[in-house]
Formats: sequence, C-alpha cells, structure tokens
Amino acid sequence: MLKTLLLIVSVLLILLSLLQGGKSEGFTGAFTGSTGLNLFANTKERGAEKVISNLTMVVGILYFVLVVLVLIAG
Repeated sequence: MLKTLLLIVSVLLILLSLLQGGKSEGFTGAFTGSTGLNLFANTKERGAEKVISNLTMVVGILYFVLVVLVLIAG
C-alpha cells in the first residue's frame, strides 16, 4: 500500500517539476556558469506559477515522509 502511494507521489512530483517555468538560461546555463542565475534572488510568483510551486513543495515533503515510512515499515 505504501509503496504504491510512493510511486504515485513520485510520478506527481516529476510532473509538477516539469510544469514549473524555467528561471535560468536552460540546460547549458547550469554547466557554463551563466551570470544570470541567482539562486537567492527574490522572485515574485503569481497565479498558476505560485500554485504549482507551492504544490511541488507539499508533494516533495509528502514524498520524503513516505520514503521514511516505507523504510521503517519495510
């Protein structure tokens, strides 16, 4: 039961991560050290972006809790 729920939450977390808008120059910018990437900048998310961001955080926390529960139970 817990492993099935963990699988569903994992897929949901992946999908939510893919739905989030890009905040950098893309894949190559992560490796080339682009100057436009500032991880600590205040970004104002609005509307759907904020909902997806908050939902991703909640699902990520749920994923962590489920992993711990599966390890304890199993």
